[in-house]
Amino acid sequence: MTGLTHVIVEADGGSRGNPGPAAYGALVRDPATGEVVAQDGKTLGIATNNVAEYSGLVAGLQLAEEYAPDASIEVRMDSKLVVEQMAGRWKIKHPDLQPLAIKAQGLAPFGTEWTWVPRAQNSAADALANMALDGVPIPLKPEAPGSGPAVTKEPSDLRKALQGWGPQAEPPTQLIFLRHGETPHTAEKRFSGSGGDNPGLSETGRLQAQAAAEYLSRIGGVDALVTSPMVRTRQTAEVVAVKLGLDAVVDDGWREVAFGDWDGHTFAEIQQKWPDAMNAWLESTAVAPPGGESFDSCARRARSARDGILARYPGKTVVVVTHVTPIKLMVRSVLQAPMSSLFRMELRPATLTEIHWYADGLASLRSFNTDPLRPKI
Repeated sequence: MTGLTHVIVEADGGSRGNPGPAAYGALVRDPATGEVVAQDGKTLGIATNNVAEYSGLVAGLQLAEEYAPDASIEVRMDSKLVVEQMAGRWKIKHPDLQPLAIKAQGLAPFGTEWTWVPRAQNSAADALANMALDGVPIPLKPEAPGSGPAVTKEPSDLRKALQGWGPQAEPPTQLIFLRHGETPHTAEKRFSGSGGDNPGLSETGRLQAQAAAEYLSRIGGVDALVTSPMVRTRQTAEVVAVKLGLDAVVDDGWREVAFGDWDGHTFAEIQQKWPDAMNAWLESTAVAPPGGESFDSCARRARSARDGILARYPGKTVVVVTHVTPIKLMVRSVLQAPMSSLFRMELRPATLTEIHWYADGLASLRSFNTDPLRPKI
């Protein structure tokens, strides 16, 4: 047990023959110090490269579960196939990979980040796999400098943050999240998720959307516009689209979390009618309202929607018209804050939150809850 709150899992695998003699290598790294917490490498007999890579992933997640059980995880692999399949963007069709993928999914905690890296940045895991194939004993940890495969020390969290201020080889993908304008439910502070009444904008909401569109027009440089399919977001996006001369692309991944039976009710009404369910919901983001969706589930689809934008619009500026919960989940992810932080953020209608994602996987929060109708003091 290490007490770490965040770790990096690096994994690789290979086959000399494909299929042929195969092995995997995996390690768990403390991102603050670069120290290898634990490592492993084993032969698999005759297998394909893909089976070996998945086996390395499973081994790395098992090491993280044993040596950093309470930590959040970022997985780094040079296998595009494994990363895309585990992130949910590619289907897993090969029967030999499906059981391994299911096992990996069961080991990966909620919020696991899946990052593809060039082969040169995955040399430590690759070296472990080759050591196993060559019959070299692998210690649980490198015993001294030079005793294990070469590793690259990870920068501290502070240095990572500062990297966003320095020169970058590639421009970041800039996501500007715009919360929809006010609806009748917004004004009355009623729960309003997907699957409920799906209200449209009020007159105030339309004025707010117009102000946001004017603001985005002034700052300029927007390359694409994406919107949740719900009425209030599509109406907000229509105003922005006209002002920016862009077509809005609808993406279901950005819809609001579903509140089920609670939809249309106020917090006080829910506390009175569903007190036990409300308490359970407040205590765990894995708990869904009756007939609704958990924050954990919403986070998974929002993360997939984000990854889709990063893949389609690398280095571009994209406005995403969405809702309170997806925006808070994006902010929480970038700040690596606990899920309980969702209850400590407040987003006004038609406000803007900007996050930059860099090609190396780093991200930075540039602004939060910017209100075009409230001039800066």
